[in-house]
Amino acid sequence: MTRPTYFAELTSPEIAALRESSRTPVLLLPLGAVEPHGPHGPLATDQLISTGMCERAAVDLANDAGVRVLLLPPLPYGVTRYAAGFAGAVGVSEDTLHAALVDVCASLISQDLRWIVLVNNHFEPEQVATVRRAVATVEREHGVTIGHLDLVRGRNAERLTEEFRSGSCHAGRYETSLVLAERPGLIDVERMRTLPANPVDMPAAMARGERDFTTMGMPEGYCGAPAEASAAEGAATFETLAEMLVETIRALVEE
Repeated sequence: MTRPTYFAELTSPEIAALRESSRTPVLLLPLGAVEPHGPHGPLATDQLISTGMCERAAVDLANDAGVRVLLLPPLPYGVTRYAAGFAGAVGVSEDTLHAALVDVCASLISQDLRWIVLVNNHFEPEQVATVRRAVATVEREHGVTIGHLDLVRGRNAERLTEEFRSGSCHAGRYETSLVLAERPGLIDVERMRTLPANPVDMPAAMARGERDFTTMGMPEGYCGAPAEASAAEGAATFETLAEMLVETIRALVEE
């Protein structure tokens, strides 16, 4: 079975050789957050999803003659305030995340490794805005366009599940299915099966000024329908996510 290539597992000479290869090296940076995902899901849910789709895209392109895809070590911490009242939430500020993203990209660009794609699955508005700002900063300060698969953009969201599009998907059927497909042992399946559906339009709640899960009507830190989750749905969603990421990679290299 083909295994993805992990940037940090290579030696320094192997990294140097990437710059001389006939295949364009494309580096994927998975982003996430450390925050509660209901009483049933792991804190690392968002990072697991980002890494899982990066790994699948890398395998899909393993034999591509034009590009060589490598995974950078994930950046696990994100801007997370809505879950701050729950045990396990570990967040960073917008400025900290922005600085980390820009610095990582600048370090790679300085080594002529300019083909970088940010892959984010933590959709707190401040996180999304910060990732977009970092993309713009890199282009402004270094003259380099980096890739960003922005899943909350309408054209991308339309390709994902009904629950995702509804905005009621924090630790619900959508995310729980993905973790079941990727790391099933991290889901408390017995607890998951007991959870009633909890429809909460998170974007609408945020627009009203609600700033924590409890106020939004998520007393157990989830919305959507986690009891309906399945590994089969997660696997199908991962296929779609990987396909979208492959498209992002090709568009970046072809610019």
